Amino acid sequence: MAGMVDAIGFLSSGGFFLSFMSGNSTRLSVGVAAGAPYVAMVALLLISFVLGVMGGSLVGRKGKISATQRQSLILTVMSALLFLAPLFADHDMLLLGLCLAAFCMGAENTLFERDGSVSFGLTYMTGALVKIGQGLATLLSGGERLVWVPYLILWLGLVSGAAVGAGLFGIFGFASLWLPSALAACFAVLLLFAERAAKS
Repeated sequence: MAGMVDAIGFLSSGGFFLSFMSGNSTRLSVGVAAGAPYVAMVALLLISFVLGVMGGSLVGRKGKISATQRQSLILTVMSALLFLAPLFADHDMLLLGLCLAAFCMGAENTLFERDGSVSFGLTYMTGALVKIGQGLATLLSGGERLVWVPYLILWLGLVSGAAVGAGLFGIFGFASLWLPSALAACFAVLLLFAERAAKS
């Protein structure tokens, strides 16, 4: 989902990211130094992402819901916002649509939060690539052989999702966000069914 959303956002915004905030941070700094007109847009994307992380982190913090219910609720909100984003874009509010999608990408990173900390990032891959490199070094030095594989799978997921998103964008434009919206809804429902099945 993150790869799809990021590729769709990148293509529709003219080269800005909805999940890769390191890239946007660099673009912001370069834009400020150069007096570029896009600075406000990048700043809003960064703020939206952080607000998404805050929102996702607050879900279930004071209530008595299970981790699975918490994840399902976050995915449901993501699904709704990703569905609405193209509708706003169709009414000449592309920036609002981009900000809603960036909010969702921030929230997605909190799906596997433990004790108030994100276990691993789902929308950015620098850390995963570092883990792959470290794991390969461990392999070459006689340590565990497969410790790097889960991070490779995570990276491949983002890259393949981005390829799908780019392909869809060429056909459907910003409305391509409806596929990750549908996926988030499906994951939300599957989580609840899995929890119910585990209890019965």
